[in-house]
Amino acid sequence: MTFDALIARLLKIEALHAGATTDGERVASEEARKRILDHLARLDEEPIEMRFTLHGRWSQQLFIALARRYGLEPYRYRRQHSTSLMLKSKRRFLDETFWPQFQDLNAELGKHLDEVAKTVIEAAVHRDLSEAKEQTEPKQLAIPLS
Repeated sequence: MTFDALIARLLKIEALHAGATTDGERVASEEARKRILDHLARLDEEPIEMRFTLHGRWSQQLFIALARRYGLEPYRYRRQHSTSLMLKSKRRFLDETFWPQFQDLNAELGKHLDEVAKTVIEAAVHRDLSEAKEQTEPKQLAIPLS
């Protein structure tokens, strides 16, 4: 997948989560973002604080960028693990829109990054990336108890 194709795919994911119904809407990322922000503003509930645990630097970067895209400010408390991110928002928005969209974007980006890494490793290090062979464990020596 080319860089431009990946960006287009990620923008389509956002449009789908915004309820886009036509091909033209799927391409219009800004309209999708506006619909999501309108949905967030219409929710009649108090924001809550939630903790998310994300392993992997690029997953954290994606989470932070997506939160900021919707006017949310992720944070971390002093002494929290580097894998923890906090976010304050309306529960329904987090459950129905933000988290599912993040998971879809994360999966799509992960597939692309895995493929790029595989291609680079094959080209620069070694072509055989098959799994390591499984071996039987060596037998333990019996030590007599005297």
